[in-house]
Amino acid sequence: MFTGAGRRRRWSAEAKARIVAESYALSVGDVADRYGLAKTQLFTWRREARANTALSAEPDRLPFAPVIVEPTPTPVAARPMRPRKRARRGGDGGIELEIGGVAVRVERGADAKTVAAVIRALKAEP
Repeated sequence: MFTGAGRRRRWSAEAKARIVAESYALSVGDVADRYGLAKTQLFTWRREARANTALSAEPDRLPFAPVIVEPTPTPVAARPMRPRKRARRGGDGGIELEIGGVAVRVERGADAKTVAAVIRALKAEP
């Protein structure tokens, strides 16, 4: 819908959400061309949608993050625990956290807000 002079348009929140969802199913360029948008505008809408989802989500409904949770073995009381020596993996960039007896490996590129939410959830009392 055009409002005023020039090509400035106002899009409803519903229209933006529909266009953003469509951009995940098809290429951003095709969707932007279909609606007469600049690709950068569509990427901005996508980024805003992700931010709004992360801010408004309940803690148990946060966006998916690729993590593997494995319980750590219970140490034998008769033997003191020794730090494990780990083989170095050539620059994979991941880290492993142990919180409350649960080991979580976070790979390179994981969203910082999601990792923080996982850590808060592990630290929370059940």
